[in-house]
Amino acid sequence: MSRIVYVNGAYLPEEEATISIFDRGFIFGDGIYEVSAVLGGKLVDCEAHLARLERSAGEIGLELPCSRAELVAIHQELISRNNLDEGSIYLQVSRGAADRDFPFPKGVKASLVLFTQARQFANTPLAKTGIKVVSTPDLRWARRDIKSVNLLAPVLAKQFAAENGAQEAWMIEDGVVTEGASSTAWIVKGKTLISRPLSHKVLPGITRTAVLAFLAESGFTFEEREFTLEEALDAEEAFITSATSLVMPVTTIDGHSIHNGAPGPATIRLREIYLDHARKGGVLG
Repeated sequence: MSRIVYVNGAYLPEEEATISIFDRGFIFGDGIYEVSAVLGGKLVDCEAHLARLERSAGEIGLELPCSRAELVAIHQELISRNNLDEGSIYLQVSRGAADRDFPFPKGVKASLVLFTQARQFANTPLAKTGIKVVSTPDLRWARRDIKSVNLLAPVLAKQFAAENGAQEAWMIEDGVVTEGASSTAWIVKGKTLISRPLSHKVLPGITRTAVLAFLAESGFTFEEREFTLEEALDAEEAFITSATSLVMPVTTIDGHSIHNGAPGPATIRLREIYLDHARKGGVLG
């Protein structure tokens, strides 16, 4: 049986779902998105993802077509209709469909699309082996704090990673690591977790925020600062966070082994704590 997806007010089999060729998300990349994890049939940190969606919408002057409560209800309906136990829900809002012209169209309602993807999070083999990362120049625009559907630069970074046998790319700008192509980058020194400050240069990761919310429980401290690729290569551990990787150990960067090429104890502990919270619906609501 095919998936049931949501398109502009209707729940449809995926084969019947369509959007206009004039949709501004398709023509201009004029849209934003979010991805929420589902574990045990429960949404993980969904409220925080939708709060970030609202922020992104405000930053580009986009009026969302429905309330946060309605969006949560749509998520839950898709989980039910697709019997989704573990996976993710992708949500995209574009400025709507109008004849091609750069300025915002008037009197046009935003387009809303959601769909589910079944995938294994909790027991993925990569959590036991760790992932490989390669470095690449950061080619993105200046407002990376907006979760825009303009993802060509991350696509190229991910393709570069895939061609080099890696699962993620860490993007480098002005000599420091900005973030992963689809994740937040972290290194570990002793009992200290290190990740760069939030700014227009990086996306404010929801899983990043969740990890920081249980620092007292985990026994780690946090140092918010930039770090170089060279410092990452010399770190005791490295890991990434995102809605689809959760807390994932990084065991190789540019062919250099981190923590002897195996997941380190800090990352393993953080992943265990996060999974425990995620199964209950998350740290952030």
